[in-house]
Amino acid sequence: MDFNLKKLTSDAGVFFTRAVQFTEERLGSAEKTELDAHLENLIARADCTKNWTEKIFRQTEVLLQPNPIDHTGARIEEFFYEKLDKKIPSRTTNGELLGQYMLDAAKDFGPGTPYGSTLITVGEYQSRLGGAEREFLQTSAINFLTPLRNFLEGDWRTISKERRLLENRRLDLDICKARVKKAKQAEAKAALWSEEVDKAEQELRVAQTEFDRQAEVTRLLLEGISSTHVNHLRCLHEFVEAQATYYAQCHQYMQDLQKELSSANSDTYPNSFASNANPSTSATCPSPVSSATLPGVSPPCLASTSTPGIARDPSGPLKILDVQQPSTGHRKAKVLYDYDAHDTSELSLLADELITVYTVPGMDPDWLVGERGNQKGKVPVTYLELLS
Repeated sequence: MDFNLKKLTSDAGVFFTRAVQFTEERLGSAEKTELDAHLENLIARADCTKNWTEKIFRQTEVLLQPNPIDHTGARIEEFFYEKLDKKIPSRTTNGELLGQYMLDAAKDFGPGTPYGSTLITVGEYQSRLGGAEREFLQTSAINFLTPLRNFLEGDWRTISKERRLLENRRLDLDICKARVKKAKQAEAKAALWSEEVDKAEQELRVAQTEFDRQAEVTRLLLEGISSTHVNHLRCLHEFVEAQATYYAQCHQYMQDLQKELSSANSDTYPNSFASNANPSTSATCPSPVSSATLPGVSPPCLASTSTPGIARDPSGPLKILDVQQPSTGHRKAKVLYDYDAHDTSELSLLADELITVYTVPGMDPDWLVGERGNQKGKVPVTYLELLS
């Protein structure tokens, strides 16, 4: 091992001298060479860029991976792959995992049962949502996170290194200025050899040259921050585009899922779920309910249609009083909320009472015929709990 004691001693001496100069500048007992205004502005702009880039980068990581330290060890796995300079494998998203659980559960419950078949439908869409999320995460990591990380771990480290070197050159310059000043003062007082003054001035010229050269290098690097902003602006547009695509896919998947569920439910439970079959209807809430309403439960909204209630036959209107209770298909229902009839064809309801309900051909699926003693009229399905 080549141990150069002389060089080590020299480096330690330079470090100590710089430390003394820096401390005296802080205390105000030594003069400090100020950088030009343009360079100071570039440094301030670079610091601002670094600080905000770091915050945006960290928060974007939180957005894309809210819980990195979990049972999967995702962050540790990424760390090892980065150190080995290998591509991080595609990881299953929570949506995909949920979809797989639903599909597996459907196998045990029976894919032919209503619950099992619905689990299959929802599970497939959850897997699609998870796949869309995985594509979004990958695209965002490549087009947005990676450029920010490259700046922080690459360009900014280079800038920081050159700035530290510039600070050392400035300290050396101020040290040489102080030596020249002291040498000239000593020469004037004690007729010091002019060789000492010449040596100090020569060192000052060398220090000034090195400082100017390092200042120019640092300035060129800092001016490159403008190009960094342009690059990050492009990456930001790509991130927003990926985000918009992801949310549009999610919206479309959820609309398709709702349509499939509405269609399946209307076939299985025509009265209970038919209100979801027409998503184009506008929801209008009924009048306020009385204190008999179940505590903590808001009354449901009824879907308003152009022809609520009994469907009209081309031969003429069908009167509700003409409808006869069928021999089969009628059942008891518990009223969940108070309801005030809007016309003579409807039946007013009181919360918690029991009535008999049934449907007839051509009737609006949002409504049933209800009977209470000698009273008869249309009643909204969403206000009832059908009993077996």
